[in-house]
Amino acid sequence: MTTLNSIPLTNEQAAARARAVIPGGVNSPVRAFASVGGAPLAIVKAQGPHVWDVEGNAYVDLVASWGPALVGHAHPDVVEAVQQAAARGLSFGASTPAEAELAELVIDRLTVNGARAIDKLRLVSTGTEATMTAVRLARGVTGRDLIIKFAGHYHGHSDGLLADAGSGLATLAIPGSAGVPTPIAAQTLVLPYNDREAVAAAFAAYPGQIAAIITEAAGANAGILVPADGFNEFLVDTAHAHGALVILDEVLTGFRVSPAGWWGLEQADGATWRADIVTFGKVIGGGMPLAGLGGRAEILDHLAPLGPVYQAGTLSGNPLAVAAGIATLRLADDAVYERVNHAAAVVASSLSEALEDEGVEHLISHAGNLFSVAFRSGTITNYDDARDQESWRYPAFFHAMREQGVSLPPSVFEAWFLTAAHDDAAVEQIIEALPAAARAAAEAEPA
Repeated sequence: MTTLNSIPLTNEQAAARARAVIPGGVNSPVRAFASVGGAPLAIVKAQGPHVWDVEGNAYVDLVASWGPALVGHAHPDVVEAVQQAAARGLSFGASTPAEAELAELVIDRLTVNGARAIDKLRLVSTGTEATMTAVRLARGVTGRDLIIKFAGHYHGHSDGLLADAGSGLATLAIPGSAGVPTPIAAQTLVLPYNDREAVAAAFAAYPGQIAAIITEAAGANAGILVPADGFNEFLVDTAHAHGALVILDEVLTGFRVSPAGWWGLEQADGATWRADIVTFGKVIGGGMPLAGLGGRAEILDHLAPLGPVYQAGTLSGNPLAVAAGIATLRLADDAVYERVNHAAAVVASSLSEALEDEGVEHLISHAGNLFSVAFRSGTITNYDDARDQESWRYPAFFHAMREQGVSLPPSVFEAWFLTAAHDDAAVEQIIEALPAAARAAAEAEPA
């Protein structure tokens, strides 16, 4: 047990204290453990592949701050870079040379087989801000209002992107959250993922009105939803044929599944398509609040001060966040991706083997080194498929892993994240915990 302000704390006591002064006790909903139950972990330290809670319990971490900790928590080089930046000042309200250095580094990494994904990069503070700005930019460039997004894809919590599907294909969306005005949600078309006919029908139903398609490069917010072969290229070709743009959301996949994200994996396989705007977050800031949007120069130059599309941020390009991002990306060489890929493959295979041994129907979906488990058989191609599973098995599985010192994402609909710091000992601890967790999943019953 540890103390905070001289008050003895357990995880439950920390949660109760937070609930008294913070809505729901959390500053991001998934942290409340609503999907799995029990007291949320109150983390006080992270190092390498481990996190520690207020009770002093250590866990092998498979959340990795939802992706940014590619090289592991508190890597000495990243910590040193942030400390050095902090010693020079926390924020200036002015440009710094490091912002351009990071932009150059990102653009260089996003060059594969001679093809460049982006020409310029604008830094912001969060993934939500990046996608919100990307949508505004697409509307400003095209002079159109409607946006296509896909069910099960998450692009942050701006009003227009918190939209649920309407009653049929090519139907204007309805609000996906209280507080979202219906007219704003109605500017979004929510379509089934991997459905080419639905995309074509939307453009036919609203000719000359659709500004852009926004899509996760590979879906990672409803479990893993992998694009069907050629689907991303189809989106680009279709949008361009109708005078619309494509916004590729790589907030989760960018710099995590390869040095050039999911786009880089497809380019390496021979694809030649290019999105108009690409959004980044998570890894680009190395665990600090940083995100960005990049794209073709003629599109990005519509942003103020060059163009009429306004975007600003007091903390955009914060020097501490930029320092963490530069250090992380410089560390993320081929050896880092080889280690993450190997560790993820071993854990995913062992997970499947443990569930199979207990007779639990399951499916492991992969997007590079990201993977998720669904308690169902068959295939998953869209959000309806992802929801059609025995998700009630996951809480028992989750808590059994936690009891054995492994911290999983607190929702079956989240991806699992390995890092380069997950050495053989950390991976072995995960593997040893899986049989008991699989047994708990097998014995679980619907609530």
